[in-house]
Amino acid sequence: MINVKTIDEAATKLEGVIRETPLQYSDRLSKRYGAKIYFKREDLQEIRSYKIRGAYNKMIHLTDAEKKQGVVTASAGNHAQGVALSCMKLKIKGVIFMPIVTPLQKIDRVKYFGDGYVQIKLVGQSYDEATLAAKTYSHETGAVYIPAFDDELVINGQGTIGKEIYDETNGKIDFVIVPIGGGGLISGLSTYLKEKNKNIKILGVESTGAASMSKSLKLGKVSSLKKVDTFCDGVAVKTPGNITFPICQKNIESVVVIEEGQVAKTVIDLYQNEGIIAETSGALSVSALENIKNKIKNKTVVCIISGGNNDLLRYPEIMERSLVYQGKKYYFLVEFAQKPGQLKKFLNHVLGPTDDIVLFEYVKKNNKEQGPALVGLELKDKNNLDLILEKMKEFSFNYKMIEDKELLYSYLI
Repeated sequence: MINVKTIDEAATKLEGVIRETPLQYSDRLSKRYGAKIYFKREDLQEIRSYKIRGAYNKMIHLTDAEKKQGVVTASAGNHAQGVALSCMKLKIKGVIFMPIVTPLQKIDRVKYFGDGYVQIKLVGQSYDEATLAAKTYSHETGAVYIPAFDDELVINGQGTIGKEIYDETNGKIDFVIVPIGGGGLISGLSTYLKEKNKNIKILGVESTGAASMSKSLKLGKVSSLKKVDTFCDGVAVKTPGNITFPICQKNIESVVVIEEGQVAKTVIDLYQNEGIIAETSGALSVSALENIKNKIKNKTVVCIISGGNNDLLRYPEIMERSLVYQGKKYYFLVEFAQKPGQLKKFLNHVLGPTDDIVLFEYVKKNNKEQGPALVGLELKDKNNLDLILEKMKEFSFNYKMIEDKELLYSYLI
């Protein structure tokens, strides 16, 4: 069962294991949107995400015989860390299957939290392949499989976030905005809050490349995506849960679907303004504010920052996507006459004083009069683009703007 009583029981089990994370008031965003905006800082958990809540609540209910058999799961990120830390705290042996492509930083974090209780197996090229291997292992060995989201005990554990929000605000909130992957977090949280105060509106958020719950709700049944964009890797789920889906049908007012570039901009904004290191999926809820700004005016809003496990190596890509989304960075194939002075002509007559070339790749071919160059431009003002396009035509530079659906574009970003 999943209700206020079972979530209250989970909160008792989690005492001393999790941190009751703060509700942080955002003066910047409150002024921008004419509302009271709060961040629920789950990035401040020991594993820097909320996943410890569900994993621990599931594992503490195992029988002695099950604990002796051990546990197994599949994850490339936060759920793996939650299971690893739970294994260490409960002294249960565990096996965690991770895709071969998992970054070493994530593998090391799982080893650290497991502290000798966890064995890592690298299998397959994707989460789905690792999951299949983990379930096969569970069937062959009797180890208990720990689901990431589609399990009542896991959902009850995640639901304790709703209890903390309610207790701290006395239920005096209008909106709670929650990232959705498989739906475990929003199912538990919404169940608690809606039972306590049916007037609280729960909004889900997904990225455009991983909007499986949005698709399922529109079709009225659990539906799968053919592929997912893993930029928001913490919510990159092809198929929502069979348990979570009907709960979301019942409790969610709507799902906001956000472009990945918009999420990238929010990650940068949170770091530059609040000093919050949010992972891409963790920033989804804050990203959604711009899309619902008319709905939340003069309201009290809580945004769940679900995690902060952002690999520093990802920041160049995040910055790149942010600039492209804001219309400040573009890529072109530009044809240059193969004679002296052409680049100087481009710099002097096409670019404005605040525009910058950030990429220029050109190979001279002596047997041709013209040669293409790959040119990346960063603009101080996105309104400069139209002027640049006019100038390229005026000064006889043939060009092709590289669109985001082209193979070359995916190579650049």
